[in-house]
Amino acid sequence: MLNHRPVFRLAIPMLLSSITVPLFGLVDTAVLGHLDNAKYLAAVAIGTSVVSFVLWSLGFLRMGTTSMGAQQMGRQDFHGLKLLIWQSLILALLLGLLLIALAPWLTPLAVALMQSGDKLAPLSQEYISIRLLGAPAALGVYAIVGWFIGLQNTRPPLYMAIFANAINIAFDLLFVIGFGWNSAGAALASVLADYSGLALGLWMVWRHYCRFPATKSIKPLLLSWSHYRQLLTVNRQLFVRTLFLLGSLSFFTAQGARFGEVTLAANAILMQLVYLTSYGLDGFAHATEALIGKAIGSRNKAAFQSACLTAGLWSAFVAILFSLGFWLFKPGLMALFSNNPEVNALVELYYPWLLALPLVSASAYLLDGIFIGASKTGDMQLSVIAAVLLVFLPIWGLSQGWGNHGLWLAFTCFNGARGLFLGIAFYYRRKTAWQ
Repeated sequence: MLNHRPVFRLAIPMLLSSITVPLFGLVDTAVLGHLDNAKYLAAVAIGTSVVSFVLWSLGFLRMGTTSMGAQQMGRQDFHGLKLLIWQSLILALLLGLLLIALAPWLTPLAVALMQSGDKLAPLSQEYISIRLLGAPAALGVYAIVGWFIGLQNTRPPLYMAIFANAINIAFDLLFVIGFGWNSAGAALASVLADYSGLALGLWMVWRHYCRFPATKSIKPLLLSWSHYRQLLTVNRQLFVRTLFLLGSLSFFTAQGARFGEVTLAANAILMQLVYLTSYGLDGFAHATEALIGKAIGSRNKAAFQSACLTAGLWSAFVAILFSLGFWLFKPGLMALFSNNPEVNALVELYYPWLLALPLVSASAYLLDGIFIGASKTGDMQLSVIAAVLLVFLPIWGLSQGWGNHGLWLAFTCFNGARGLFLGIAFYYRRKTAWQ
């Protein structure tokens, strides 16, 4: 029997908060796209791709925390939930500080690998160096969001996202338009937004933490590395999976750079809308993670099946809605992001790929949510590796003569293959115990 209420109770706040996440990039793109020179938008496209790769490769902090937290919630293990949030925050802080320490070496190498050219490299490096100062905050937000999703409470992530994006928009306009700091100003605005979101998140964590029943002290466990082993084990396969996924996105941007600044800028605009779609679909995927994890923690097979079916129906509906919206509001979206005639001409040329991607990608996002909630991360790892090695790279190699169209074809097929391979794994596991 389908039960829409728990899915919507979790999905609607996550849908709204997920859609606000790419506003960091969307606002940067919209503001910089209206400057006279396209180099700032192109530099931010490269910089955002590098920063996203670095931070999102550590996105296991969010996914692993959700997976473990949801199952602990199903078992009513409040001691485990208390330990989990502080372990995740400590790992986030350590990894964030490590990224800041490595930034002087990582940044030039990353920009060189993106083949940005001599004109864009200094701007891209500057943008990345500033953005990485916010790494501890961004990773801390991952941990907090994952914990709240596991608690079946998706309102705090929504409040954090709205607050952080309001800060980002205000400082973007001040620094880029007001002070004329261009791409550097956009980066600084994002850093301030990261720390603002973290501050609000920590306050909300403490409020919920204090409402939990009294349990034995967790302080000794926080100082014992052996008690981090389970969290690290859960996250290992997610880390590999995320590296391959984000590697494909960075590869897409790098190959687009080979076609020139104008094509790179056009791809950047379209990819920001692709990210908007992905975060919208992630709203139902996050709800699915929480419900699947809780169902498995409490060993409730009926709840598991209901969550899969209900979230699947609504994910398909959201995908159709995005494609229709992009089709209906195409002129307004193009005017919003750029007034450069050359850039807009290429955006229009490659726009059909944007219309197809939500429909092709929907199953991958939904199945990601199911497999994360069930902690079946090995299947996720293998599916992405197969999609990259067996689909994305071969199709890209065979379609070189089609230029940027071939690149979009390979990327679209890659997203479809992710869902196909996970669907095969889901079909196989239907005869086995998900527990």
